[in-house]
Parts: sequence; C-alpha cells; structure tokens
Amino acid sequence: MSLYCGIDLHSNNHVVVVIDGKDKRLVERRVPNDLGETLSVLEPFREDVLAVAVESTYNWYWLVDGLADHGYSTRLVNTAAVQQYSGLKYSGDRHDAFWLAHLMRLGILPTGYICRREIREVRDLLRKRLGLVRERARNLTSVQNILARELGHRVATAQVRNILHADEQFRPAVRTAIAANLAVIETLDTVIAGIQAQVLEVIKPTPRHQQLKTLCGVGDVLAPTIALETGEIERFKSVGNYSSYCRVVESRRESNERKKGEGNKKCGNRYLAWAFSEAAHFAVRYNDRARRFFDRKAARRNRMVAIRAVAHKLARAAYFVQRDKVPFDAMKLFG
Repeated sequence: MSLYCGIDLHSNNHVVVVIDGKDKRLVERRVPNDLGETLSVLEPFREDVLAVAVESTYNWYWLVDGLADHGYSTRLVNTAAVQQYSGLKYSGDRHDAFWLAHLMRLGILPTGYICRREIREVRDLLRKRLGLVRERARNLTSVQNILARELGHRVATAQVRNILHADEQFRPAVRTAIAANLAVIETLDTVIAGIQAQVLEVIKPTPRHQQLKTLCGVGDVLAPTIALETGEIERFKSVGNYSSYCRVVESRRESNERKKGEGNKKCGNRYLAWAFSEAAHFAVRYNDRARRFFDRKAARRNRMVAIRAVAHKLARAAYFVQRDKVPFDAMKLFG
C-alpha cells in the first residue's frame, strides 16, 4: 500500500499528515520542531511512505536533511505555486498538510530544488556576502547623500573614503556622521574580504566556473555564485525558463497588445537577479560592445531599463555557456 505524507512547517512546530491512496487520513498530528518526534510519528508507516512533502519555509534545512538521513524520500514544496480550492471556507494547518499529501498523490505537487548540503553551505556563505555588500553600498550612499547636502554636488565613490582627510570644512557633527559610516564600511571591507578568501579556498576551479568567467562582468566571485544558485542547468527546459528564474524578464501580461496586468515579480531567484545585475554594471563599465548596447537602450528608454536589458542578455548567455559547455562570445550577444 502506497502512503503519502505532507508536513506543514512553522517556526516552532509542524503538522504531520499521512494519507493512503484514497485520501484517508491515517495520522494527523502537531509535533514540536524536533526530528525525533517527527520520526516517531512516521515510524509505523516507514515502509509504505513513498515521499514526504515539506513546505519550503525559511527553516526547512533541519527537517529535510534529517528525513533524508533516515532514508525518507523528500519533496520540497514550491508554496508560491500551490493552488487551494477557491471555494474553501476554512483552511488550517492540518488541512494544509493534507493538501500537500493529496497533491503529491495526484502527481501534481509543485516542487522546488533541493541543493546538496555541501554545496548549500558555500552558497549560503555567498548569500551572506551579498547582504554585507549591500550594507556597504548603503553606507557609501549615505555618505554621498551627506556630502551632496553639504557641498552641493555628488562625490564619486572612489573619493568618499578619503573625504575627511581631504576636506576640513565640515562641522563637527557632520564629520562624526561621515566617520560613523566610514567606520562601518571599513569593517565590512574586512569581513567581505575574509568571506571571499574562504569561499575561493573551498571552491575548487571547475570548467563550468572557467566558462562562466568568460562572460563579460563575471569574475572569481560571481562565477561560483551563478553556478551554485543555478544548480543543475538541466532542470531548466529552455533559456526562457532560466531567464524567468533569474528575474531578468519583464513581469507583464498583455491582451490585444495592451497591458492587462503583471505576474509575480518575486517568482524566481533573487540572488541570481542580483548577480546578473552586478555583472551587467561591470560589463557596461569594461566591455565596449556591452557599453554600446547599453547606450542604445538608454537613449530610447532609461538607464535602469538598459541595465536590465544587459542583465537579460548575460543571463541568456550564461544558460548556453553552462548547457553547451562553451565560452562566451560577446560579438554574438551584443552584435
């Protein structure tokens, strides 16, 4: 007899529901977030449970990894794609867990990608680096805003770090505010450099990384970031699926050539969206063909749309570079 299990996961507890092939609920129990408790509930059905469906919440690692270590086949549910019956009057945790098991029994459960543990750790460390880089940029922008108010013009980023030594005209309170931002930036520089050194020490160069580095704007850090966030490129059926996953395509719905609405802008991988945006900025700065493409787009629309267009181009190129295992050709991409 084939059984199906759904788990509705929360921050401190989860609901376990096991059903048979006719949707009969064999067990329905709320347990604390303790792997031993979960295994105890599932033990009587161990031999017959085909798979366990777990919600993709922020804290799924311990549960999915623990179940896999004990021999259970797991499915990570793409909660954004799960559809409930629209006429449902009441829905609770037990019904949600049952619904996951029910969809799995029907073979229509939308699932997400489970990254291997050893890769996931490095990927998450690169995500931590991303957060720190954004915080550094926020502090740099804060200093530039202060200087714009005091001086009446924008100070280039390269000059921000030395501004207190170069100019003594600021009042004490203004100097203190700038110094506070610069102290945070200096600390972040040290931490980010340490993370990069550790990542580059752990990640061994692979042909995939080397081919990604042929993309204009992609270097030693962005190449492994793109590779780890992408996972197996074979899971994307087409370049359009990959571009959508990278959030570099416009979220727009049209009918009769008129805009009728927008799709889910947050559907996809926000870290890949950032990676290709960063690559686009570097490409425009250092690659002549990318710069000319950017200038043409910016002249017709605006700079933000132009950068997104470059990021879209790079994401498409990254798909073929990873799928076909070939180096990047800027002439084909930007003309």
